[in-house]
Amino acid sequence: MAKKRRVVVTGLGIASAFGNDVDHFYDQLLLGKSAVKRLDLFDVSEYPTQIAAYIKDFDVGNYMQKKQARRADPFIRYAMVAGKKALENSKIDENVLENLDKTRCGIVIGSGMGGMHSFFDGVQTLIKDSYKRLTPFFVPFIITNMAGALLAIDLGFQGSNYSISTACATSNYCIHAAAEHIRKGDADLILTGGAEAPMSPIGLAGFVQAKTLSTRNNEPEKASRPWDKNRDGFVMGEGSGVLVLESLEHALNRKAPILAEYLGGNLNSDAYHMTTPREDGAIVSRCFTDALKDADLSKEDVNYINTHATSTTVGDLCEIRAIKKAFGAHSKNIKINATKSMTGHCLGAASAIEAIATIKAILTNKLHPTINLENPEEELGDLDPIANKAKEHKITAAMSSSFGFGGHNSVVIFAPYNG
Repeated sequence: MAKKRRVVVTGLGIASAFGNDVDHFYDQLLLGKSAVKRLDLFDVSEYPTQIAAYIKDFDVGNYMQKKQARRADPFIRYAMVAGKKALENSKIDENVLENLDKTRCGIVIGSGMGGMHSFFDGVQTLIKDSYKRLTPFFVPFIITNMAGALLAIDLGFQGSNYSISTACATSNYCIHAAAEHIRKGDADLILTGGAEAPMSPIGLAGFVQAKTLSTRNNEPEKASRPWDKNRDGFVMGEGSGVLVLESLEHALNRKAPILAEYLGGNLNSDAYHMTTPREDGAIVSRCFTDALKDADLSKEDVNYINTHATSTTVGDLCEIRAIKKAFGAHSKNIKINATKSMTGHCLGAASAIEAIATIKAILTNKLHPTINLENPEEELGDLDPIANKAKEHKITAAMSSSFGFGGHNSVVIFAPYNG
């Protein structure tokens, strides 16, 4: 069996409710700032949930042609900006770009829901006017693969290019897939992550009717509260996170900045229920332990987990049970936190955004808090959830976990690069 090539992270790019700068994004997390606010993108007066962590007046800058940006769905715009900013962060300018072997450069960027704005607007046009008034861009701008496709067209990347859609686990599935291409030698460099823009009447209504959302409209910043006994559902978020993954050899040859190393991961399925995870966390626990095997690590090597922790009454504790099952007595040595307490749940983009937070934690030796944790669940036990205030912490190896509707489980592992 051929030896797996080492995979490193050389660039990070983001489009978020905290803006499009990765350092600023993480600074806001460290300060415990919430991005959740009252929705004013459309009339929400009849909705039981009237809050979200959304992006308003998004500016693509010079990262996308203005004409195309006006036509494209927001999820595509978010991915284009995050993807190109990740390349900038990776020190890939026009000169470097020109000299890359583009047949060995790929893109794996997914979305859980795709072009929800374009879909909603198109249906409205069909109902109110006529099919003849429907834009010819309707299909291209609702399908989930178009964000990566347009990035490839702009960059000339001719390697593997596809999207994965596994609901809230989407981005981790994409990161895992991208890393496997590089490990096997199929590619040298891949842009990977996810994008989501669900803030439309149909997007909000769908989750309202699924009865998954918080209705704490009078206190938006306190609505997302993972592991708190008074949580009442998750808060919708949106944005895009994109990582540049490279083979170590390729990164060293071009003297790229190496931010962290991808050590491994695992994907599996609960095979249990459409929206509810298995209460005992048994399959998620196996996802953790199989990820350790893939990374050739012992459980004692991990001392931080950026958790899925959405702020739902059922989901939060299943993951805690899984961590305790997988790590046993070592659980007390693991710090955990919940990025969604501040960003809301960014759905298909969540795990890419959380991977960025994980890598920033590795780089800064600082873990952001889980805010709004005022009355913690007893089941947390001796796990440290970094309640309400950031902590210094030197990371040995970090996991980032995400789980999606349908029972899709995912874990990826990053660590400091040690040469």
